[in-house]
Amino acid sequence: MRYALTGATGFVGGEIARQLVEAGHAVVALVRSPRRASDLAELGVELVEGDLDSDAALDRLLEGADGLFHVAGWYKLGERDRSVGERVNVEGTRNVLEAALRAGTPKVVYTSTLAVNSDTGGAVRDETHRHTGAHITEYDRTKARAHDIAHELCARGLPLVTVMPGAVYGPGDTSQVGDLVAQVVAGRRPQVPLGGGTLMWAHVGDVAHGHVLAMERGTPGEDYMLAGEPATLAGVLQQVAALAGTKRPRLVPRVLIRVTEKALTPVARLLPVPASYHPESLRASLASYVGTRAKAERDLGWECRPLSDGLAETVAAVRAG
Repeated sequence: MRYALTGATGFVGGEIARQLVEAGHAVVALVRSPRRASDLAELGVELVEGDLDSDAALDRLLEGADGLFHVAGWYKLGERDRSVGERVNVEGTRNVLEAALRAGTPKVVYTSTLAVNSDTGGAVRDETHRHTGAHITEYDRTKARAHDIAHELCARGLPLVTVMPGAVYGPGDTSQVGDLVAQVVAGRRPQVPLGGGTLMWAHVGDVAHGHVLAMERGTPGEDYMLAGEPATLAGVLQQVAALAGTKRPRLVPRVLIRVTEKALTPVARLLPVPASYHPESLRASLASYVGTRAKAERDLGWECRPLSDGLAETVAAVRAG
């Protein structure tokens, strides 16, 4: 098969590209800079230069494609300029899916997130749940809007399947979580919330495989939560420390985070605040994003490796450099 892919230079997208190529498929990826995507070219991925707002580039990407994985997205917390989230997550998703509808792409897998439901307060949600209140971060809000756009395009005839990962971890993670894991493995003690919110943790290899299964077995119009094991960030980093034989992270009481958030909220409206101390980041650190993988297991045959096994592999990879 010939598969088109956005977000191939990212953490999940890169793993999807690798799995598809290893399975014998042809992969063509949309990239902003082919020079910076040399690892994809070496893998055998065909590169199309362009961005999510280029109809011409999207049309080239989708020409002759048997399927599309739209993985590209924006994830930042504590950003003063929120226009990027709107441009990438909302308008970018609309542009890509409109192009797929225009091209008559036989099947599309769209990467949404459990965060469209924002803070579930610990309640376990499934694919039928629709959050109707305010969202606690701009990422949550823009991805929720993009999720709606995906369903709108599906109602217009686009054969689209939506997957909803939770927290993604594993070797090669360059996100804030990956940086925290690397700090703990190196023997440093970053500060993390004591009693922070619960996330559903899945290894990047399993999340990528869930995308492939959604393309192969998913029913258009359906959503599938790729929800891993429940754990707090503090709990995950404590496991990392035990596996690495290093000190545990410093735990910050929940009440102190709440007080800091309230104190910095008016300040952040007027002055730049470091992203890790921005009220949005502090709120998100206490939020729970909880869902169930029952449907993905039943209908896609998706499996998620134990968190302890995935973290052991991650620690070994970080140590290996």
